[in-house]
Amino acid sequence: MSAHCLLTGRKPGFGNSVSHSHRRTARRFDPNIQRKRYWLESEGRHIRLTLSAKGIRTIDTIGIEAAVARIRARGEKI
Repeated sequence: MSAHCLLTGRKPGFGNSVSHSHRRTARRFDPNIQRKRYWLESEGRHIRLTLSAKGIRTIDTIGIEAAVARIRARGEKI
C-alpha cells in the first residue's frame, strides 16, 4: 500500500535514528495510513480511500462529499 494520504497529502518523512553512542543510521517516518470505506450518497456506491489518521478526522468534520471534492480537485481519481 502506498504510504501517502489522498486527502491531506501526508507522505513519509526521512531522518536518522541516533543511538546512545550517537551513531546515525537512515530511517523513515511513515504516517499512520489506514484504508477506509465510505458510502458516497451522490453516486450511490462505496469508495475505498487510503487516508492518514488526520485525514479520517477531517472527513468526520467536513463530510465525505466535501472531502471527495477536494481530492478530485487535486486531480486524483476515485
